[in-house]
Amino acid sequence: MSTSPNNQYEGVLLVDKPTGMTSHDVVDRLRRKFQMRRIGHAGTLDPNATGLLIMLIGKATKISQFLISLDKTYEGVIRFGQSTNTQDVDGEILEEKEIPEDLDEDALRNAMKEFLGDQYQTPPMFSAKKVDGVPLYKMARKGKSVEREPRFIRINSFELSEPWVPPNATFSMTCSKGTYVRTVAHDLGQNLGCGAHLDSLRRTRIDEFDLAEAHSLEEISEMGHAQLKDILIPAHQAVPPHVL
Repeated sequence: MSTSPNNQYEGVLLVDKPTGMTSHDVVDRLRRKFQMRRIGHAGTLDPNATGLLIMLIGKATKISQFLISLDKTYEGVIRFGQSTNTQDVDGEILEEKEIPEDLDEDALRNAMKEFLGDQYQTPPMFSAKKVDGVPLYKMARKGKSVEREPRFIRINSFELSEPWVPPNATFSMTCSKGTYVRTVAHDLGQNLGCGAHLDSLRRTRIDEFDLAEAHSLEEISEMGHAQLKDILIPAHQAVPPHVL
């Protein structure tokens, strides 16, 4: 059910993004479905990642700067023994190596601890970050590699969430905005000498916003005007006090 341009929506919408869609795909789908004039998102998810995506509708787009800066929490799986050109499961395998026999759970946990804290991270070539106005992934698809400026990030927690069963490690991570989790997975594999890539990723929290409060895109698409309005969070309630 669509809405008249005279009956616009306004507020924050929590969406559980499905795999296979870009964050912009979600924006386009909701814009077309509900004829929304102004809609955007606060924090991109890669196409193969799922989970919490904050949508900003109407005047709520003005609070984007406050929500983009919030820390994020993820759950995912790292596949060791394979490096890919995209640093995730969607890429081409560049190298395969045996996982060291002495890489037990304690050794893996210790290696993960080395990524905690403030640091600089170089964005991957397969990313939407722009250099001279051109997205890096467009250059990467042509086989080009350019110098990228490292950016400051912070990883608050990075640990195993299930017992280590090679070749896959199930983990959880809380980190600052702008952190490429797949780059962390890649770098961890390099440090351990066997390579690795991100096999799956799900964003479960953005500061005080929890995935449990989100609605699937299919659920939202089946809602009528009144139902959608009922689940929107007013903009003035959506900004955590600690970021003001």
